[in-house]
Amino acid sequence: MTEQPRRRRLLRAPRILTRTAEQVSVRRIRWLLAVYGLVLLLVLGQLVMIQVVQADEYADRSVRQRERVIELPATRGRIYDRDGDVLATSVEGATIYADPRAYRGGETPDGDPVPPAADAAEVAATLAPILGRDADDLLERLRRDAHFVYLGRQLDHEVGEQVRALALPGIGVLAEPKRVYPGGGLAAQVVGFTGIDGDGLQGLEAQYDTILQGRPGSLFLERAPGGLDIATGIRELVPSEVGTDLVLTLDRDIQHAAEVAAANAVERFDAKAATVIAVEVGSGEVLAMASVPGFDPNARRPDDADAWRNRAITDVFEPGSTQKALTIAAALEEGLVTSDTEFEVQDRIRVGGSTFADPYPHPDRTWTVSQIIERSSNVGTIQIAQELGEEQLDGYLRAFGLGTPSGLGFPAEASGMLMPHEDWWGSSLPTIAIGHGVAVTLVQLAAAYGALANDGVAVAPSVVRGTVGSDGRLAPSPASASRRVVSERTAHQMQRMLIDAVSGANGTGALAAVPGYSVGGKTGTARKPDPQGGYSDRYVATFAGFAPAHDPQIVVAVMVDEPYPFWGGVVAAPVFSEVMEAALIARRVPPDGTSPTLSEALVRARTALEELEAAAAEAADLEDDLGIPIEDPASPPAGDAAADAADDHPDEG
Repeated sequence: MTEQPRRRRLLRAPRILTRTAEQVSVRRIRWLLAVYGLVLLLVLGQLVMIQVVQADEYADRSVRQRERVIELPATRGRIYDRDGDVLATSVEGATIYADPRAYRGGETPDGDPVPPAADAAEVAATLAPILGRDADDLLERLRRDAHFVYLGRQLDHEVGEQVRALALPGIGVLAEPKRVYPGGGLAAQVVGFTGIDGDGLQGLEAQYDTILQGRPGSLFLERAPGGLDIATGIRELVPSEVGTDLVLTLDRDIQHAAEVAAANAVERFDAKAATVIAVEVGSGEVLAMASVPGFDPNARRPDDADAWRNRAITDVFEPGSTQKALTIAAALEEGLVTSDTEFEVQDRIRVGGSTFADPYPHPDRTWTVSQIIERSSNVGTIQIAQELGEEQLDGYLRAFGLGTPSGLGFPAEASGMLMPHEDWWGSSLPTIAIGHGVAVTLVQLAAAYGALANDGVAVAPSVVRGTVGSDGRLAPSPASASRRVVSERTAHQMQRMLIDAVSGANGTGALAAVPGYSVGGKTGTARKPDPQGGYSDRYVATFAGFAPAHDPQIVVAVMVDEPYPFWGGVVAAPVFSEVMEAALIARRVPPDGTSPTLSEALVRARTALEELEAAAAEAADLEDDLGIPIEDPASPPAGDAAADAADDHPDEG
């Protein structure tokens, strides 16, 4: 009995040990399964994060690693003159670029080294003579830590073909529009120019940049980590859209004539600059707008910057005697005078503590209003202005467009300067009446004379006739705004008086005559303000007029800056004649046969010049004898010197 239970216990022990081992094994398996399950969950979770939650992010990262997007500039719209001659266009140029990664080498995913696709120094040396660039500069670009660098932009198409034929690793060629100006410097300040990226920087190129530039395209490329193109990779091209064409009011032939005449005047009279504008009466369309010195936008240089501006729009000057026509037109409109109203005119007059003199000394005379403007009498004009008064003179000058932008919307257009009449002092009325103490742009002066030529209706000038879209049809610009300034009767009286100012026996504008046509217009000569205050010893010479005078079709205004001699009738009037003749012929305006002969005009001009020179000498003697200035206006000059000059007249403020 005792032996048997013990045997049973001995037999049972191994089973207990075996059961314990089995339990340990099961627990181990469970732990391993738990670990494996956890790892699996982590892997699955990561897969879900990569393929579901962050799928877009990783896809974008993959795209960024192997794809390159290159923007393709749009072909810019053309700019035409009124007859369809091209002033600005775009041609296919070549842009050379590089991927510097091709010259850095790398390694495969397995860690094996990948040598550079080519030697950067050898590639730079090969490209330098073709691109016209320094080899060291090209080498520096090829060694940059970048995926894309430009080596040359907007080069000739033939250069691109040479580079493409070399098939250099890491070097690519893109067709990129290149802006060219077939006329060279013709109307350069009006048309303007673009930058290297095709955006408008000056002139109409800048003003109408939005419609000219079109819509850029894009090129998608796939590349390996080393920077080489993947042969089977994606290559997608989204073409650019051509910009809208612009049609101007400019006439190429008239523009050329204006630029030649202005350049000749600068050379002949040793002037600093000259500006000419021609405007069609009735429509306000600008036929020519010339500024000299000029520049060629195809090969512009930084030192040409002073010639980039459109002086007819940006530069202001005192109009001098050309403004007398506006002063007298205001008095006519108010019924204060007629062309036959007589005034007792001395050769000088004292107003507001200052003395004003006529261009030349003369005995006391009885002159009509017509004779006053024919002889360009300062004293007579001031007497008429005194009848008119400050408030009315100010109102009419503003109605003619002085003191406000012309409406062209041209970049950097100046407003001119005309102080509110409330700020005038004792000598302001006479000074402003004869065109001093006020500043205008040439386009403002032309628009004012355009109102007189257009039977008293002022029309805002315009330089864009319309646009041409993808359908090839001209979409005309809205008609220019117009407003009546003076009555038709007043305008006709002024037209007749301005004819006498050119063709009359005592007219100062004899050299403005145009063979075969009647001409009306007015000369102007004004001292330039001194930046330090007061007036300098430099002048601007001006002339503004219209033809044919009995049925005006075209207005031309001229300003010559710092000529010698400085008289408007000697310097600016001949420029007017040359440009007006070219404009009348180009616009096919029939002659009216009422102009004086050239020899008659020359005789009168020579006589007038002799009188003016003698008058200048006599006026200088009078200044010494009387101790008072009689040449300079008493109001401050317009422009930058106005504030300084105002300090010289504290008792008149």
